[in-house]
Amino acid sequence: MLSNGYSSSKKSDDICKNACDRGSPFSLSRLRCLILGLDAKSIVFLFLILPTAVVGIYLHGQKISYFLRPLWQSPPKPFIALTHYYHENVSMETLCNLHGWGIRDYPRRVYDAVLFSNELDMLKIRWNELYPYITQFVLLESNSTFTAIPKPLNFALSRDEFKFVEPRLTYGLIGGRFRKGENPFIEEAYQRLALDQLLRIAGIEDDDLLIMSDVDEIPSGHTIDLLRWCDDIPPILHLQLRNYLYSFEFQYDLGSWRASIHRYQKGKTRYAHYRQTDYLLSDSGWHCSFCFRYISDFVFKMKAYSHTDRVRFSHFLSPKRIQDKICHGANLFDMLPEEYTFREMIGKMGNIPRSNSAVHLPFYLLENAQEYKYLLPGNCVREHG
Repeated sequence: MLSNGYSSSKKSDDICKNACDRGSPFSLSRLRCLILGLDAKSIVFLFLILPTAVVGIYLHGQKISYFLRPLWQSPPKPFIALTHYYHENVSMETLCNLHGWGIRDYPRRVYDAVLFSNELDMLKIRWNELYPYITQFVLLESNSTFTAIPKPLNFALSRDEFKFVEPRLTYGLIGGRFRKGENPFIEEAYQRLALDQLLRIAGIEDDDLLIMSDVDEIPSGHTIDLLRWCDDIPPILHLQLRNYLYSFEFQYDLGSWRASIHRYQKGKTRYAHYRQTDYLLSDSGWHCSFCFRYISDFVFKMKAYSHTDRVRFSHFLSPKRIQDKICHGANLFDMLPEEYTFREMIGKMGNIPRSNSAVHLPFYLLENAQEYKYLLPGNCVREHG
């Protein structure tokens, strides 16, 4: 009986095998045979675990990659942080001496050069903060975003609001190349190269100071005043800025370093936004990222700036979602902190804590607090424009 049963089972298996062999590679009968040939663990893996893993990687692959970053990428070389001394009642000679520098008989000329997109409020706050110390404001505007999206010439349309700098303004226009699908950093580099040419038109000379930073990376006025009066300062200094997100209510860290100031050298100095020296002057200003008045400006920047690949899903651009993220100090792109150690990453996970401090902020912001209240603590709700 056992032998007959065994033969019957074997015969059934052979029939199934033959049917599978004869069927189309994509036929239902072949699929049925393949499934019948799997054990329970294989079925669970194939139809439950594997699809779940694929969906998980699709939805959270970026988070997984960032979380594992300490395993595949070492932290960059640390900066040599220079102590920054300042008090409004201390003489410039004393401040220069505290830094180990001499004092000049007259201040250097200073050029502030920026690429402009649509940050009108931040530009006004920046230029009012720096106005007493700047020889020439240099601004380059394009009709294209870094991602080849056409855009209006926002500064040109609002130029009347900046009449206070007009006698000291060198303004330039550059046409975008509109190359769809190109790496956005190529267009960005193209525009920064054009800014080099505009600086020469503005009359910059050797040993003039040149500020290289984005519009929302604002050096404090007293920092620039110090560097223009002190002798023997380093030829290039990066500026450590307090890092804010959405407004001055959410201070993220002190990790903003891309802003820099250069003692200009003809034929050598190139406008850039990456690390160019090991020296970092501590607590030198403010970086207020995504600090916009209108929800529409958030949407525009998310689609327009060099990291547009972070908009992985269309619902990221939902105005309701963006507003919710702003008021909670949460990440617009649902990203993990960009850190190189697990300790630092875990320490920065979650929403940014609110701060009620409005001390040591740009003076023009506080003098016009009602106009710019959306940038101050307790005013996270944005206008729809």
